Amino acid sequence: MRQFIVLGHDVPTTPDFSLDDIAGGAGRLDVLCRCVNSAFFLSHAIRENVRVHLVLGDEYTVRFEGSKLRRLNPDERSTAALVRKALEKRDEAIGHMPAESSPGVSIRRMGFETTLEEAARDSTVVELHEDGDPVVDVEPPENPLFVLSDHNDFTDEEAELLATVSDERVRLGPEILHADHSITVAHNYLDTEGYSQY
Repeated sequence: MRQFIVLGHDVPTTPDFSLDDIAGGAGRLDVLCRCVNSAFFLSHAIRENVRVHLVLGDEYTVRFEGSKLRRLNPDERSTAALVRKALEKRDEAIGHMPAESSPGVSIRRMGFETTLEEAARDSTVVELHEDGDPVVDVEPPENPLFVLSDHNDFTDEEAELLATVSDERVRLGPEILHADHSITVAHNYLDTEGYSQY
């Protein structure tokens, strides 16, 4: 299983946002939607061995489960609609119990720390960081959990938590990439067994 946690610092935690303004009025939800699409889409297929956790405002986590996903289309607006539909179900998420909003999409009342702890149980936690070890020098983990942030840097508290939990700290290349591009590169790194098989 490949997992990705993406933090959305400014994304609304209520469904009261317009799908026509996801880059502005929805707190850069467009960034998170691009991450979801990069995590799942292949040419004419979806990666079923992937799980994405979108942490919204450190209050809710919207989970996308590749093996169960339906109605995910390769455009930001329809992905944003799935997030909004999940937020419409937020009152049905009691404690850490999820509320499913559509096949493969659910919402939980969990912030970053709890989401990270839960997802890390059976995973190798990989922090993507510009000062990390070159990814080519790191053996590809079998069940990786990559942790990324949106257009904002990790807060000091998030960075401290991540440093405590991370098993690996890697950089994907000499340049700093957008979060969604980082996911694509991470997939390629895993697909090729560390760039050794094509």
